[in-house]
Amino acid sequence: MSNSSSISHFLLLALADTRQLQLLHFCLLLAISLAALLGNGLIISAVACGHHLHTPMFFFLLNLALTDLGSICTTVPKAMHNSLWDTRTISYTGCAAQLFFFAFFISAEFSLLTIMCYDRYVSICKPLHYGTLLGSRACAHMAAAAWASAFLHALMHTANTFALPLCHGNALGQFFCEIPAILKLSCSNSSLRELGLLVFSICLELGFVVVVVFSYVQIFRAVLRIPSEQGQHKAFSTCLPHLAVVFLFITTGTFAYLKPPSLSSPSLDPALSVLYSVVPPTLNPLIYSLRNKELKSAVRSLMTAWLKQH
Repeated sequence: MSNSSSISHFLLLALADTRQLQLLHFCLLLAISLAALLGNGLIISAVACGHHLHTPMFFFLLNLALTDLGSICTTVPKAMHNSLWDTRTISYTGCAAQLFFFAFFISAEFSLLTIMCYDRYVSICKPLHYGTLLGSRACAHMAAAAWASAFLHALMHTANTFALPLCHGNALGQFFCEIPAILKLSCSNSSLRELGLLVFSICLELGFVVVVVFSYVQIFRAVLRIPSEQGQHKAFSTCLPHLAVVFLFITTGTFAYLKPPSLSSPSLDPALSVLYSVVPPTLNPLIYSLRNKELKSAVRSLMTAWLKQH
């Protein structure tokens, strides 16, 4: 029996046993992080510099890119460091900080994806009220609410998780500090409070999912009533990428946190975590830019201007 007060560090899950595989994992993680940094960085720069992109949809996309950069920079660098230097340790304080920032950026991303769904709903189903419902002040307030609620959510979970006594060692079955992995180390009778808080948060997020589903039902009904195929194609091109991102993020994240303990395994748990913590930040820029002509044009102009200067 060990107490949390005596733990100075945690042991993260080793991604590979042999040195060759460790270096391969380092190269893969490096490529993924560079792709995420480049893609999201281009979106942020294009939206910030392109005055014609200063619309609610691209404003929220810029905020989403910021959350993607934050989440990828929270989990991947430490995993790269451990693979390169053949170590598994992370300090107690470092683990708490990693859990806080990961929960913060993931919560903000979920809120922003829900807001972006509302943006699509208003633009397609209530276009005449778009300027009123989604003015610059309303957008700023919604974005601020998303970031503030994410901060409180992350602070609450981090404080509650690390207040639990840890009775089962310090080896985490995950490549980064995640709430379910730490709960497995806590005393069973002490983790019920955090489990209840976790279930409450997930139920709240499932309520948002219901809002997303209802909104998209209304969106698809409105799109199918558009007489021209070109109009339908344009509407679907802005909605389907967002729906794909929401589906991947929510399904993998919810299953990772709610799956029964009997389904946990050293290979399944990290794979699920990669699907909702690493894949979306990397694919989001690609999904959104490929389906949006305005964004592609702005990114192309930005890169052309940069090449001319260098």
